[in-house]
Amino acid sequence: MNYDVIVIGSGPGGYVAAIRASQLGLKTAVVERESLGGICLNWGCIPTKALLKSAQVFEYINHAAEYGIKTAEAEADFAAVIKRSRGVADGMSKGVQFLMKKNKIDVIMGTGKAKPGNKVEVKAADGTQKDYTATSIILATGGRSRELPNLKQDGKKIIGYRQAMVLPEQPKSMVVVGSGAIGVEFAYFYATLGTKVTVVEFMENIVPVEDEDISKQLLRSFKKAGIEVMTSSSVESVDTSGAGCKVQVKTASGMQTLECDIVLSAAGVVANIENIGLEETGIKTEKGKVVVDEFYNTSVKGYYAIGDIVPGQALAHVASAEGIICVEKIAGHKPEPLDYNNIPGCTYCSPEIASVGYTEKAAKAAGYELKIGKFPFSASGKASAAGAKDGFVKMIYDAKYGELLGAHMIGANVTELIAEIVVARKLETTGHEVLKSVHPHPTMSEAIMEATADAYGEVIHL
Repeated sequence: MNYDVIVIGSGPGGYVAAIRASQLGLKTAVVERESLGGICLNWGCIPTKALLKSAQVFEYINHAAEYGIKTAEAEADFAAVIKRSRGVADGMSKGVQFLMKKNKIDVIMGTGKAKPGNKVEVKAADGTQKDYTATSIILATGGRSRELPNLKQDGKKIIGYRQAMVLPEQPKSMVVVGSGAIGVEFAYFYATLGTKVTVVEFMENIVPVEDEDISKQLLRSFKKAGIEVMTSSSVESVDTSGAGCKVQVKTASGMQTLECDIVLSAAGVVANIENIGLEETGIKTEKGKVVVDEFYNTSVKGYYAIGDIVPGQALAHVASAEGIICVEKIAGHKPEPLDYNNIPGCTYCSPEIASVGYTEKAAKAAGYELKIGKFPFSASGKASAAGAKDGFVKMIYDAKYGELLGAHMIGANVTELIAEIVVARKLETTGHEVLKSVHPHPTMSEAIMEATADAYGEVIHL
């Protein structure tokens, strides 16, 4: 079969690229070895949010008395929570199947591999192989859980995120290694359902990519929730020979031994660049990523790469944006290159975290003189009414021109607020324009306006 475009991988980069290619009149196929939707829909973004929602509902019920509601004692049915999450993921994957049919995209099940001469070899589950040709081949093979050398995952006692979503029974205790988005989301989920959770983070602050004020607030919230946190610490070894795990942790004050049922390794993701044909085709890589230009051309003409396997943030919405830009360029359009400094990052623990642009530290390092404003949700009428007063919004502006450099939020539903900032920065909005844009009352979003007012010495409600 000859195609205009073949996409290897059907995650949020691959399937979105395929749909956009088909919309632009290109004959398109997607190669997928497991389930349509990739890791995000099946084992990442979507099922984890389903788990976190169950935890949040459980938390609401346990605090119902604070809202004037009397309830019987709630009990979490761990197996039912897991089953619901899998059902949500399955539904989303079926949705992608529908979109493939609707857009007349051929789905080729099997393991895809790029070959020289604009060919893709697909090996089916039964071992049979078939070659396909395409004018343009897009590699969108995603990532997987990073395995630390001294923390080999056995899938039973030392697990990655996939096993964490489908454990047969709830562990009584868990050590989470790494406090990025994956680590803190699972820490919140398991702790809320009653597991004793300890988070071990190598860096000085948890959620280390975030603004330091955000990290400090999450630490306070986690401690209040009974989650133990060890920063500037590293797991040196895990003994799994007994009934549980004995975890040796190196801290500033010496070695400590933690005992738990399960160790969750959440030390980030690594790109799936092995066995996808890079060596055979001569496609260049650097530091474990495929080298691409601003329109995702690899070093070999006719071959492209997007998503977790290229430099940039390993996020679903980044992969989707890259896929769209890539195929629009292939189709002869003139898309704008992606601005990687205006990508929102969201973490769905409780309280949620959302951020975009420069942190305070990064903005200072870039030489900006700053105007910074903060508005705590404890001063927000909507947050008080919702019983969700933890957290704040922090706005960072360039003092000279009023440029909106960055925004950092922690609190209930802040992942729904951050898009306002992304659009404002795209439109090169100034602090004055944000301040004079009337925000509805009472809403959580008012905190953006109030934090901006604080930066300019005009805050009303503090």
